[in-house]
Amino acid sequence: MNSEEPSTPLVARLVRCPRCGGDSVYAASNPSRPFCSLRCKDIDFGDWSSESFRMPAPVTSADLEDAADTLPH
Repeated sequence: MNSEEPSTPLVARLVRCPRCGGDSVYAASNPSRPFCSLRCKDIDFGDWSSESFRMPAPVTSADLEDAADTLPH
């Protein structure tokens, strides 16, 4: 943002909590946004930190070699 643009306040709107699916106020008044509560935010953080969520990666030739090594001969 450049200095010529006025800062616009965040307009409150109702969104779905990504953790529980309940209503969540998406505004500066909700420090846990986009989550509905600190509890949902903490549960989601715990899932990421315990690697319950993972980003998919393409299969490499090294992955295939590792898999082949684990198969019985």
